Amino acid sequence: MALQECRLNLNQKLKELRLHGTLEFPCAGYSSYYTGRQEDSIPWHWHEEIEMVYVAEGRLELKIPSESFYVETGDAFVINSNVLHYAIAADYCKLHSLVFHPTLILGNEDSVFAKKYVRPLVSCHAFSGCAVSRFENAHVIQWFCSAFDAIVQEPPGFEFVVRENLSRVCFFLTEKFKDELEVPETLQSQDNLRIRKMLEYIQRYYFDDIKLADIAKAADIGERECLRCFQKTIQLSPIQYVLKYRIIRGAEMLLHNPENSISEIATACGFESPSNFSKIFKRFYKCTPREYRKKEIYCLRWNKPTFLILESIIFLPFSVQTTRQIPATLLESCH
Repeated sequence: MALQECRLNLNQKLKELRLHGTLEFPCAGYSSYYTGRQEDSIPWHWHEEIEMVYVAEGRLELKIPSESFYVETGDAFVINSNVLHYAIAADYCKLHSLVFHPTLILGNEDSVFAKKYVRPLVSCHAFSGCAVSRFENAHVIQWFCSAFDAIVQEPPGFEFVVRENLSRVCFFLTEKFKDELEVPETLQSQDNLRIRKMLEYIQRYYFDDIKLADIAKAADIGERECLRCFQKTIQLSPIQYVLKYRIIRGAEMLLHNPENSISEIATACGFESPSNFSKIFKRFYKCTPREYRKKEIYCLRWNKPTFLILESIIFLPFSVQTTRQIPATLLESCH
Protein backbone atom coordinates (compact mmCIF):
# COMPACT_ATOMS: atom_id res chain seq x y z
CA MET A 1 0.00 0.00 0.00
CA ALA A 2 2.82 2.43 0.93
CA LEU A 3 2.16 6.13 1.60
CA GLN A 4 -0.37 8.20 -0.31
CA GLU A 5 0.22 11.69 -1.69
CA CYS A 6 -0.80 14.35 0.81
CA ARG A 7 -3.33 16.50 -1.07
CA LEU A 8 -6.81 17.67 -0.07
CA ASN A 9 -9.92 17.70 -2.23
CA LEU A 10 -12.71 19.57 -0.46
CA ASN A 11 -16.31 20.24 -1.41
CA GLN A 12 -18.28 23.33 -0.42
CA LYS A 13 -19.16 21.76 2.91
CA LEU A 14 -15.41 21.46 3.67
CA LYS A 15 -15.68 17.67 3.50
CA GLU A 16 -12.64 15.78 2.27
CA LEU A 17 -13.68 13.82 -0.82
CA ARG A 18 -10.67 11.64 -1.54
CA LEU A 19 -10.62 8.00 -0.61
CA HIS A 20 -8.16 7.15 2.17
CA GLY A 21 -6.83 3.69 1.47
CA THR A 22 -9.15 1.36 -0.44
CA LEU A 23 -12.66 0.04 0.04
CA GLU A 24 -11.15 -3.29 1.11
CA PHE A 25 -8.62 -1.66 3.48
CA PRO A 26 -9.82 1.86 4.45
CA CYS A 27 -6.61 3.22 5.94
CA ALA A 28 -3.95 5.49 4.45
CA GLY A 29 -0.60 6.78 5.66
CA TYR A 30 0.87 10.20 4.90
CA SER A 31 4.21 11.88 5.52
CA SER A 32 4.96 15.50 4.66
CA TYR A 33 6.86 18.64 5.62
CA TYR A 34 5.14 21.94 6.41
CA THR A 35 6.39 25.45 7.00
CA GLY A 36 4.71 28.24 8.93
CA ARG A 37 3.66 30.03 5.75
CA GLN A 38 -0.08 30.55 5.31
CA GLU A 39 -0.10 28.88 1.92
CA ASP A 40 1.46 25.82 3.56
CA SER A 41 -1.28 25.38 6.17
CA ILE A 42 -3.79 22.53 6.30
CA PRO A 43 -7.18 24.24 5.86
CA TRP A 44 -10.32 23.68 7.87
CA HIS A 45 -11.89 20.43 6.73
CA TRP A 46 -13.51 17.25 7.99
CA HIS A 47 -13.91 13.63 6.95
CA GLU A 48 -15.68 10.50 8.09
CA GLU A 49 -12.37 8.87 9.00
CA ILE A 50 -10.56 9.07 12.32
CA GLU A 51 -7.12 10.67 11.97
CA MET A 52 -4.02 10.27 14.12
CA VAL A 53 -1.22 12.76 13.54
CA TYR A 54 2.33 12.30 14.84
CA VAL A 55 4.87 15.14 14.87
CA ALA A 56 8.20 13.62 13.81
CA GLU A 57 10.02 16.97 13.76
CA GLY A 58 9.17 20.52 14.75
CA ARG A 59 5.95 21.78 16.27
CA LEU A 60 2.36 21.85 15.03
CA GLU A 61 -0.53 24.14 15.94
CA LEU A 62 -3.76 22.20 15.55
CA LYS A 63 -7.27 23.61 15.91
CA ILE A 64 -10.66 22.04 16.34
CA PRO A 65 -13.81 24.07 17.04
CA SER A 66 -13.37 26.00 20.30
CA GLU A 67 -9.91 24.59 21.07
CA SER A 68 -6.29 25.01 19.98
CA PHE A 69 -3.38 22.67 20.71
CA TYR A 70 0.38 22.74 20.21
CA VAL A 71 1.73 19.31 19.39
CA GLU A 72 5.45 18.95 20.06
CA THR A 73 8.05 16.65 18.51
CA GLY A 74 7.33 13.06 19.55
CA ASP A 75 3.71 13.76 20.50
CA ALA A 76 0.53 12.85 18.65
CA PHE A 77 -3.06 13.98 18.31
CA VAL A 78 -6.21 12.03 17.42
CA ILE A 79 -9.13 13.72 15.63
CA ASN A 80 -12.55 12.12 15.75
CA SER A 81 -14.72 11.32 12.75
CA ASN A 82 -16.65 14.29 11.25
CA VAL A 83 -14.79 16.93 13.29
CA LEU A 84 -13.62 20.16 11.64
CA HIS A 85 -9.89 20.71 12.05
CA TYR A 86 -7.11 23.00 10.85
CA ALA A 87 -3.33 22.92 11.29
CA ILE A 88 -0.27 25.03 10.61
CA ALA A 89 3.36 24.48 11.47
CA ALA A 90 4.91 26.60 14.18
CA ASP A 91 7.89 27.53 11.97
CA TYR A 92 8.20 24.06 10.41
CA CYS A 93 7.31 20.44 11.11
CA LYS A 94 7.37 16.96 9.65
CA LEU A 95 4.16 14.99 10.10
CA HIS A 96 3.26 11.32 9.90
CA SER A 97 -0.44 10.55 9.90
CA LEU A 98 -2.84 7.65 9.59
CA VAL A 99 -6.37 8.28 8.38
CA PHE A 100 -8.70 5.31 8.82
CA HIS A 101 -12.41 4.68 8.53
CA PRO A 102 -14.14 3.23 11.62
CA THR A 103 -15.12 0.18 9.56
CA LEU A 104 -11.46 -0.88 9.61
CA ILE A 105 -11.88 -1.65 13.31
CA LEU A 106 -15.55 -2.54 13.71
CA GLY A 107 -15.88 -5.05 10.85
CA ASN A 108 -19.68 -4.96 10.52
CA GLU A 109 -22.37 -2.89 12.23
CA ASP A 110 -23.66 -5.81 14.30
CA SER A 111 -20.29 -6.80 15.77
CA VAL A 112 -19.42 -6.31 19.42
CA PHE A 113 -16.61 -4.00 18.31
CA ALA A 114 -19.12 -1.70 16.62
CA LYS A 115 -21.77 -1.70 19.34
CA LYS A 116 -19.56 -1.67 22.43
CA TYR A 117 -16.56 0.40 21.34
CA VAL A 118 -16.31 2.10 17.95
CA ARG A 119 -19.79 3.56 17.44
CA PRO A 120 -20.02 4.99 20.97
CA LEU A 121 -16.56 6.50 20.47
CA VAL A 122 -17.17 8.22 17.12
CA SER A 123 -20.51 9.58 18.38
CA CYS A 124 -19.02 10.77 21.69
CA HIS A 125 -19.60 14.54 21.89
CA ALA A 126 -16.81 14.94 24.43
CA PHE A 127 -14.27 13.45 22.02
CA SER A 128 -13.55 15.94 19.25
CA GLY A 129 -9.81 15.54 19.58
CA CYS A 130 -7.30 14.09 22.01
CA ALA A 131 -3.67 14.99 22.63
CA VAL A 132 -1.33 12.03 23.16
CA SER A 133 1.86 12.80 25.10
CA ARG A 134 5.08 10.86 24.56
CA PHE A 135 5.68 11.10 28.32
CA GLU A 136 2.30 10.00 29.65
CA ASN A 137 1.21 7.73 26.79
CA ALA A 138 4.40 6.35 25.27
CA HIS A 139 2.67 3.03 24.59
CA VAL A 140 0.02 4.74 22.45
CA ILE A 141 2.74 6.51 20.45
CA GLN A 142 4.40 3.13 19.93
CA TRP A 143 1.14 1.64 18.63
CA PHE A 144 0.92 4.43 16.08
CA CYS A 145 4.54 3.98 15.01
CA SER A 146 4.08 0.23 14.60
CA ALA A 147 1.01 0.77 12.41
CA PHE A 148 2.69 3.52 10.40
CA ASP A 149 5.84 1.45 9.80
CA ALA A 150 3.69 -1.43 8.63
CA ILE A 151 1.96 0.84 6.10
CA VAL A 152 5.32 2.08 4.83
CA GLN A 153 7.19 -1.24 4.65
CA GLU A 154 4.25 -3.52 3.74
CA PRO A 155 5.59 -6.79 5.21
CA PRO A 156 3.45 -9.90 4.73
CA GLY A 157 0.28 -9.51 6.78
CA PHE A 158 0.87 -5.80 7.41
CA GLU A 159 -2.90 -5.22 7.36
CA PHE A 160 -3.22 -7.24 10.57
CA VAL A 161 -0.50 -5.17 12.22
CA VAL A 162 -2.19 -1.91 11.24
CA ARG A 163 -5.62 -3.03 12.37
CA GLU A 164 -4.35 -4.47 15.65
CA ASN A 165 -2.46 -1.32 16.65
CA LEU A 166 -5.18 1.10 15.62
CA SER A 167 -7.68 -1.05 17.52
CA ARG A 168 -5.49 -0.56 20.59
CA VAL A 169 -5.59 3.20 20.00
CA CYS A 170 -9.38 3.12 19.77
CA PHE A 171 -9.66 1.12 22.98
CA PHE A 172 -7.35 3.61 24.71
CA LEU A 173 -9.73 6.39 23.63
CA THR A 174 -12.88 4.54 24.74
CA GLU A 175 -11.30 4.07 28.17
CA LYS A 176 -10.23 7.71 28.33
CA PHE A 177 -13.73 8.97 27.46
CA LYS A 178 -15.77 6.15 28.99
CA ASP A 179 -17.60 8.49 31.39
CA GLU A 180 -18.75 10.68 28.49
CA LEU A 181 -19.64 8.04 25.89
CA GLU A 182 -23.38 8.34 26.54
CA VAL A 183 -23.54 11.95 27.67
CA PRO A 184 -26.19 14.02 25.78
CA GLU A 185 -25.12 16.44 23.06
CA THR A 186 -23.23 19.46 24.37
CA LEU A 187 -23.18 23.10 23.30
CA GLN A 188 -19.75 22.50 21.74
CA SER A 189 -21.09 19.78 19.42
CA GLN A 190 -24.01 22.05 18.51
CA ASP A 191 -21.53 24.79 17.65
CA ASN A 192 -19.60 22.38 15.44
CA LEU A 193 -22.73 21.62 13.40
CA ARG A 194 -23.79 25.26 13.24
CA ILE A 195 -20.41 26.52 12.08
CA ARG A 196 -20.31 23.95 9.30
CA LYS A 197 -23.70 25.13 8.03
CA MET A 198 -22.65 28.79 8.17
CA LEU A 199 -19.28 28.20 6.48
CA GLU A 200 -21.04 26.26 3.74
CA TYR A 201 -23.42 29.19 3.19
CA ILE A 202 -20.57 31.71 3.02
CA GLN A 203 -18.58 29.61 0.56
CA ARG A 204 -21.63 29.23 -1.66
CA TYR A 205 -22.62 32.92 -1.67
CA TYR A 206 -19.41 34.79 -0.83
CA PHE A 207 -19.67 36.94 -3.98
CA ASP A 208 -23.12 38.17 -2.98
CA ASP A 209 -24.14 40.94 -0.58
CA ILE A 210 -23.97 38.74 2.54
CA LYS A 211 -25.30 40.19 5.80
CA LEU A 212 -24.92 38.90 9.34
CA ALA A 213 -28.61 38.00 9.36
CA ASP A 214 -28.14 35.82 6.26
CA ILE A 215 -25.30 33.88 7.87
CA ALA A 216 -27.26 33.37 11.09
CA LYS A 217 -30.32 32.19 9.17
CA ALA A 218 -28.26 29.46 7.49
CA ALA A 219 -27.93 27.77 10.90
CA ASP A 220 -31.40 28.78 12.18
CA ILE A 221 -29.97 30.93 14.97
CA GLY A 222 -30.06 34.61 15.93
CA GLU A 223 -27.39 37.17 15.07
CA ARG A 224 -26.04 37.32 18.62
CA GLU A 225 -25.68 33.53 18.76
CA CYS A 226 -24.04 33.60 15.32
CA LEU A 227 -21.40 36.06 16.57
CA ARG A 228 -20.76 33.96 19.69
CA CYS A 229 -20.45 30.75 17.67
CA PHE A 230 -17.92 32.21 15.22
CA GLN A 231 -15.78 33.85 17.89
CA LYS A 232 -15.71 30.75 20.05
CA THR A 233 -15.07 28.16 17.34
CA ILE A 234 -12.73 29.85 14.84
CA GLN A 235 -11.86 33.12 16.64
CA LEU A 236 -13.23 35.33 13.84
CA SER A 237 -16.36 37.38 13.40
CA PRO A 238 -18.63 36.25 10.55
CA ILE A 239 -17.87 39.35 8.48
CA GLN A 240 -14.12 38.96 9.04
CA TYR A 241 -14.43 35.41 7.76
CA VAL A 242 -16.38 36.56 4.69
CA LEU A 243 -13.74 39.17 3.93
CA LYS A 244 -10.87 36.78 4.32
CA TYR A 245 -12.58 34.10 2.25
CA ARG A 246 -13.12 36.59 -0.56
CA ILE A 247 -9.46 37.57 -0.51
CA ILE A 248 -8.37 33.92 -0.57
CA ARG A 249 -10.62 33.18 -3.53
CA GLY A 250 -9.31 36.30 -5.25
CA ALA A 251 -5.75 35.05 -4.83
CA GLU A 252 -6.80 31.72 -6.32
CA MET A 253 -8.39 33.42 -9.33
CA LEU A 254 -5.29 35.56 -9.91
CA LEU A 255 -3.24 32.38 -10.37
CA HIS A 256 -5.73 30.22 -12.23
CA ASN A 257 -7.46 32.83 -14.41
CA PRO A 258 -4.63 34.85 -16.02
CA GLU A 259 -6.94 35.91 -18.85
CA ASN A 260 -9.15 37.90 -16.45
CA SER A 261 -8.31 41.41 -15.30
CA ILE A 262 -7.92 42.39 -11.68
CA SER A 263 -11.10 44.43 -12.02
CA GLU A 264 -13.06 41.35 -13.14
CA ILE A 265 -11.62 39.30 -10.29
CA ALA A 266 -12.50 41.99 -7.76
CA THR A 267 -16.07 41.90 -9.02
CA ALA A 268 -16.23 38.11 -8.89
CA CYS A 269 -15.07 38.14 -5.27
CA GLY A 270 -17.80 40.54 -4.17
CA PHE A 271 -15.83 43.80 -3.94
CA GLU A 272 -17.42 47.02 -5.13
CA SER A 273 -14.21 48.33 -6.71
CA PRO A 274 -10.76 47.12 -7.80
CA SER A 275 -9.13 49.69 -5.52
CA ASN A 276 -10.92 48.32 -2.45
CA PHE A 277 -9.93 44.78 -3.44
CA SER A 278 -6.29 45.80 -3.98
CA LYS A 279 -6.14 47.72 -0.71
CA ILE A 280 -7.42 44.82 1.37
CA PHE A 281 -5.40 42.28 -0.62
CA LYS A 282 -2.18 44.14 0.15
CA ARG A 283 -3.02 44.20 3.86
CA PHE A 284 -3.34 40.44 3.81
CA TYR A 285 -0.65 39.27 1.38
CA LYS A 286 1.83 42.16 1.80
CA CYS A 287 1.79 42.76 -1.96
CA THR A 288 -0.59 43.99 -4.63
CA PRO A 289 -2.75 41.60 -6.68
CA ARG A 290 -0.59 42.33 -9.72
CA GLU A 291 2.61 41.46 -7.80
CA TYR A 292 1.00 38.32 -6.40
CA ARG A 293 0.00 37.15 -9.87
CA LYS A 294 3.63 37.37 -10.96
CA LYS A 295 4.53 34.90 -8.22
CA GLU A 296 2.66 32.06 -9.95
CA ILE A 297 5.98 30.37 -10.66
CA TYR A 298 6.44 29.94 -6.93
CA CYS A 299 3.19 28.03 -6.58
CA LEU A 300 3.95 25.87 -9.60
CA ARG A 301 7.40 25.07 -8.28
CA TRP A 302 6.04 23.90 -4.95
CA ASN A 303 3.10 22.19 -6.65
CA LYS A 304 0.70 23.27 -3.91
CA PRO A 305 -3.00 23.91 -4.51
CA THR A 306 -4.55 27.07 -3.13
CA PHE A 307 -6.53 26.09 -0.07
CA LEU A 308 -8.98 27.99 2.10
CA ILE A 309 -6.80 29.49 4.81
CA LEU A 310 -9.03 30.17 7.75
CA GLU A 311 -6.78 30.81 10.72
CA SER A 312 -6.64 34.12 12.62
CA ILE A 313 -7.11 37.32 10.65
CA ILE A 314 -5.74 40.82 11.06
CA PHE A 315 -8.72 43.13 11.55
CA LEU A 316 -9.40 45.07 8.38
CA PRO A 317 -11.61 48.14 8.92
CA PHE A 318 -13.24 48.18 5.50
CA SER A 319 -16.81 47.73 4.37
CA VAL A 320 -17.52 44.57 2.43
CA GLN A 321 -19.95 45.07 -0.42
CA THR A 322 -20.63 43.41 -3.72
CA THR A 323 -21.38 44.36 -7.27
CA ARG A 324 -24.28 43.14 -9.33
CA GLN A 325 -22.74 41.19 -12.19
CA ILE A 326 -20.04 38.55 -12.10
CA PRO A 327 -18.29 37.13 -15.18
CA ALA A 328 -19.65 33.64 -15.80
CA THR A 329 -16.20 32.26 -16.61
CA LEU A 330 -14.94 33.20 -13.16
CA LEU A 331 -17.91 31.70 -11.37
CA GLU A 332 -17.44 28.43 -13.24
CA SER A 333 -13.80 28.31 -12.18
CA CYS A 334 -14.66 28.71 -8.51
CA HIS A 335 -17.15 25.90 -8.03
